[in-house]
Amino acid sequence: MQKKKKRKEREVVIGKQDVMGRLFVAPPVILFLMFTLIPMIMAIGMSFTKYDVINPPTFAGLDNFRKLLRDEFFWIAMKNTCVYTLLYVPLGLLLSLGAALFLNAEQKFVGLFRTLFYLPVLSSTVATATLWFWILNPQMGLLNGILKIFGVPNQAWLYDSRLAMISIVMMSLWAGFGGNMMIFLAGLKGIPTAYYEAARIEGASRWQMFLKITMPSITKTTFLVSTMLIIGTFQVFDQAYVLTKGGPGNATITLVYYIYNSGFKNLNMGYASSMSLVLFVIILLMTLLNTKINQADI
Repeated sequence: MQKKKKRKEREVVIGKQDVMGRLFVAPPVILFLMFTLIPMIMAIGMSFTKYDVINPPTFAGLDNFRKLLRDEFFWIAMKNTCVYTLLYVPLGLLLSLGAALFLNAEQKFVGLFRTLFYLPVLSSTVATATLWFWILNPQMGLLNGILKIFGVPNQAWLYDSRLAMISIVMMSLWAGFGGNMMIFLAGLKGIPTAYYEAARIEGASRWQMFLKITMPSITKTTFLVSTMLIIGTFQVFDQAYVLTKGGPGNATITLVYYIYNSGFKNLNMGYASSMSLVLFVIILLMTLLNTKINQADI
């Protein structure tokens, strides 16, 4: 009898825990369904329609995708996004890893530097882009003022098609490396100090310890950061929107920026949805490729 009673009590407790667990999980699941999954399904369906927001959508089959293949501006946006990715991802990895290695050392004012490096992450992208708009000002900008000390003439950072994308990359690196730095720092803290002590006894140099101990130990961390960077670069929008409006001469128009223009300015939601679907496939393929490469390294 006592065993049956205890079993029933245990079942009641487990049942209450199960209900409470479902209640705690319910809000994020509902939000995910409302603002992510359902809109994604609607966008996929809308990509096969002609829809201008004003009139009801009409089925268009693959017309949007055929138009996309012939769209010159789409391929310009694709090229710009790829250039941004090729510049930002390796530089972002190097900068965040270098900062993490610097802050991982037991030195004075490390806590202060951690705070200063992480502060830009807490600011909104729009606020950061506005700040960099003044830093890159061709007449009164801080960057040109520093370069003038070294005899470099003023550069039209945001108004020169050769420098505009580099300007956006610089701003993005400054604004985003702090978050990735903290991820790398967590990975570095997880490496046992005994590995380094044994290497020092064997006479290994700092470079050898970095190549043979540090890098193999943070392979999974590097994979996480690189994947996040790749996904983020293909979704870049705020920087180009605030700093350059896609100019000069479409030099900084990105895929997401072009999708925004097509959907909300030209009211061509069906075409914008088809580009969104293509962008989703590209990000998925890039993530899978990055996973394959990192698994080979592991």
